[in-house]
Amino acid sequence: MKILGFRALVLLTFCLVFIQCKKEAAKETQVQRPNIVFIMSDDHAYQAISAYNKELIETPNIDRIANEGMIFTNASVTNSICAPSRAVILTGKHSHINGKIDNLSPFDTTNVTFPQLLQKGGYQTAMFGKLHFGNAPKGFDEFKILPGQGDYYNPKFITQKGDTTITGYVTDIITDLTLDWLKNRRVKEKPFLLMYLHKAPHRSWLPAPRHYKSFTKKNFPVPASLFDSYQNRGTAAKMAEMNILDHMILNYDNKVYSEIIDSLGIKERRLFDPLDRMNPEQKSDWDASYDPINKEFAVSYPKMNDSTLMAWKYQRYMQDYLGTIAAVDENVGRVLDYLEKEGLDKNTMVVYTSDQGFYLGEHGWFDKRFMYEESFKTPLLIKWPNTIRPGITEVEMVQNLDFAQTFLEVAGISAPEDMQGKSLVPLLKNEKETWDREAVYYHYYEYPAEHAVKRHYGIATKDFKLIHFYYDVDEWELYDRKADRQEMKNVYNDPSYKDIVEELKSKLTSLRKKYKDSEELSNRYIQVYKDKGWIVD
Repeated sequence: MKILGFRALVLLTFCLVFIQCKKEAAKETQVQRPNIVFIMSDDHAYQAISAYNKELIETPNIDRIANEGMIFTNASVTNSICAPSRAVILTGKHSHINGKIDNLSPFDTTNVTFPQLLQKGGYQTAMFGKLHFGNAPKGFDEFKILPGQGDYYNPKFITQKGDTTITGYVTDIITDLTLDWLKNRRVKEKPFLLMYLHKAPHRSWLPAPRHYKSFTKKNFPVPASLFDSYQNRGTAAKMAEMNILDHMILNYDNKVYSEIIDSLGIKERRLFDPLDRMNPEQKSDWDASYDPINKEFAVSYPKMNDSTLMAWKYQRYMQDYLGTIAAVDENVGRVLDYLEKEGLDKNTMVVYTSDQGFYLGEHGWFDKRFMYEESFKTPLLIKWPNTIRPGITEVEMVQNLDFAQTFLEVAGISAPEDMQGKSLVPLLKNEKETWDREAVYYHYYEYPAEHAVKRHYGIATKDFKLIHFYYDVDEWELYDRKADRQEMKNVYNDPSYKDIVEELKSKLTSLRKKYKDSEELSNRYIQVYKDKGWIVD
């Protein structure tokens, strides 16, 4: 009995040690999975990041991500408008599949999102900042999100415990919330997904005091196509309502006070006062910088012609737009500094991107929506220590469609078969021989609507871009991306491009079939607008 008892004790001890070792091994495996910090701003043009272009602004902290990792020069979106872009990122599916085709339609919450899968797979998840749709994002242990577009000053936030208003500047506040979570509620034993989402630099571009005091004194280089007449282009470019001279609103966009507009007898559309959430102290500080601008405008306006007014509006646009980006860059630096200080950077993938590109005066425009270059392309910078070799420039065609599958592969979680992107991991690991994508697909739906950009779909390769505008016009456009980088000439009808057109149309048909898009679906979404009374035959 004693021998049996001793043997049983040895066996029991062995089993307990074995079980504990398995637990420790599992725990170690879980800890080793990379953290993911996904940083996204709203309407941040790649031209306004100094890693891409040093003419407008220095962004040393965002540049750190490129210097320590990889910068993508052919990253694009599938649908250049805020909420649809975010839905594509979360679901890994094109707009016609996830159903969020525009800013107006509700998001179908039966969609499975990659944060849900990461959460289920053992990741701690948190979201702070701008989501733009819904008030209860699925798959997050904690969130504080802005309702809709949110506000720059004293913003309201939606949380699991109810709404709250926080006094201060939105970019700083979103970062404060992010750092507070990292410091005080992050579970150190678990890998994490942190979605750190800025409102800036979305319209109406209200900088923080520390930036408007300096940026309102700056002058910026004018793009070559600021006074574009849209010759050699189709109907869509000529009909769009996003010209800085004609469609940028003095009170809302250029911060001209209503009393000045009235005193000058200017008859134009006005939007609500963008300063209405400021408290008296904030408004007084603002007025100290913007009163002189308004007084100077009141004197100068009667002498202005279209060219001088366009130039004035452009400078005011750049001063405020780039001023908001200065705060984004500073705050990205705060997060990067914390990750490094705590040693978290060594096992954390950091991504910086925007929900789409933006026009900074190119073709005389602001806003986005078109498949033309400045709104189609989006900034994308990724660092992942010990995996990405620092300082790499990647030229392959990638999209926001690819983020979901990338993050799932990084986390060791299988992606659902109905996701439509491609994991970027082979590119991040410099295993380009496994990358076989030659072209990407785009489809924009929100018309008729703000800015009047017509519905269109298209295909882009590294060399060419073929676009079909298909509702209330039927026009094709082809651009040679190497020979005509500013996209000033549609060569669709040029006989020397005949073979290229045929080849791209064939590839476009194949892509539409691959992604399950069709004329039938396009017509169905047009009918939705008709049913709502937004389109009247």
